[in-house]
Amino acid sequence: MIKRIILTVLLFCTFIVYAQQKPIEEISAAPNPFKISTKITFKSNSNTNVIFTVKNVLGKTVFTKKLSATKGKNSITFSKANLSKGIYIYTLQNKKQITSKRIVIQ
Repeated sequence: MIKRIILTVLLFCTFIVYAQQKPIEEISAAPNPFKISTKITFKSNSNTNVIFTVKNVLGKTVFTKKLSATKGKNSITFSKANLSKGIYIYTLQNKKQITSKRIVIQ
């Protein structure tokens, strides 16, 4: 009886840990701040479609791109184009997760 309880608890804990794994991880932008362009890297746990969005501090979307991420390390090169100096928020979104971080254009 005790073995069954322990097994049930272990299976339940394993399920919880597995369910909490994020499909997109290790997101970073380098260089940040940047003058011309920056490279945004992230790790994906599966092949998935990702929407990359950049918004200004007022919440207006200034750039959007749909990507096909592969399992493992992925990267996006973002050029400032006609954007002015300032702080922007970039977002990576798939069906299960939305992650946002800050970038600065000098």
